[in-house]
Amino acid sequence: MTVKTRFAPSPTGYLHVGGARTALYSWLFAKSQGGEFVLRIEDTDLERNSQEAVDAILEGMQWLGLEWNEGPYFQTQRFDRYNEMVDKLLAEDKAYKCYASKELLDEVRAEQEANKEMPRYDADHPKIKAVNEAAKEGDPCVIRFRNPKSGSVVFDDQIRGRIEISNSQMDDLIIRRTDGSPTYNFCVVVDDWDMGITHVIRGEDHINNTPRQINIYEALGAPVPTFAHCAMILGDDGAKLSKRHGAVSVMQYRDMGYLPVALNNYLVRLGWSHGDQEIFSQEEMINLFSLNAISKSASAFNTDKLLWLNNHYIKTSEPEYVAEHLQWHLDQKGINKDNGPAITEVIKLVGERCNTLVELADQIAYFYQDFDAFDADAAKKHLRGVAKEPLELALAKAEALTEWTTENLHQVIADVCAELEIGMGKIGMPLRVAVTGGGQSPSVDAVMQLIGKERVVARIKMALAFIAEREANAQ
Repeated sequence: MTVKTRFAPSPTGYLHVGGARTALYSWLFAKSQGGEFVLRIEDTDLERNSQEAVDAILEGMQWLGLEWNEGPYFQTQRFDRYNEMVDKLLAEDKAYKCYASKELLDEVRAEQEANKEMPRYDADHPKIKAVNEAAKEGDPCVIRFRNPKSGSVVFDDQIRGRIEISNSQMDDLIIRRTDGSPTYNFCVVVDDWDMGITHVIRGEDHINNTPRQINIYEALGAPVPTFAHCAMILGDDGAKLSKRHGAVSVMQYRDMGYLPVALNNYLVRLGWSHGDQEIFSQEEMINLFSLNAISKSASAFNTDKLLWLNNHYIKTSEPEYVAEHLQWHLDQKGINKDNGPAITEVIKLVGERCNTLVELADQIAYFYQDFDAFDADAAKKHLRGVAKEPLELALAKAEALTEWTTENLHQVIADVCAELEIGMGKIGMPLRVAVTGGGQSPSVDAVMQLIGKERVVARIKMALAFIAEREANAQ
């Protein structure tokens, strides 16, 4: 049997972190078993669906690298199939028409609550029975599934173990509305059957749906998939993860400068573990992943840990991979990477200092964009009269270089220190402010080498003009 999993979001909003983890677990399990992964868009809620949400889901899945083998399927394109199966159940007396109005159902529910009974639909209630017996063909009605009245539904959840729900706790749920549209719980069953889904991995909020769906699978004569229900993700404060905890949309993490490989690595560990290992390559995730290693307990989202992972991947990933995802941030800031050194070389030099791609884009701007002002604090501290002579000597020596290498630039700085009998800081810091515009950067000789001779010379001259103007204003 080929293992086949699915991710089936509703397009009523963005792809959130919880959904992304479910998608990742489903994808990993399929890959680990040599199986297939299906993407299905459950868009039967016509009032709340939007094309924008569909696009956001697809964009999020593609950004995470969770490619699907089949799909995306859309439920709204399968209504004929659902109605065919509803008619099959009607013909076999496994479903029936109900003509009771919402007002009547509310009235019956109020009676049940007053009598301290569990409020539920009861086809044998005298008032409901009378309405159904008096109805004429063509009157508005819903179609209800005839749920078994006795016995229990038992299933072996791959995460939670044996779960048993008595059929007496479930009523006859609606499978087709008065407007002719099929309902969620019914569509899911038909889809999973038609698409050959063998394993359903989803959030624990679906546990109550599972016994209802199992009864429908069995009524249709369809094989029942294996189920695995994942615990929820909590915020740092122990409450359910929500907008107030910051980003919850996958693409917000892109916007904040996270690499998809870092987010995937972080999400896989929110409920799944392999010993004490924290960092996993995609290949390791696939080879090691198993459903029985997923925890039953809720996981807490820890932004600091995600930042640590992101920094790790910025430092250790191939610079071409980092550059691919950095491009979006460069575009946002109007930085043209073609207007300067090779972006991969800059990433190698600057990347390890950055936790996010936003920081990286900010910190490399001076390689590609000229500036017309220095950082005020850095200039006040380092572009003073005492820096004039060291900078002038460094400028002369830099202009005289015929080979613009990091080694030669390092020697320029060393020679300035030796000739003027000053410490490295007396030339290194003024030079750093002059060529980067600020007070922080990697090794200044390596920075100068990448920025290039023409720009370095021009910027040192600008720094000297700044010092001259400052001295003139002080007199």
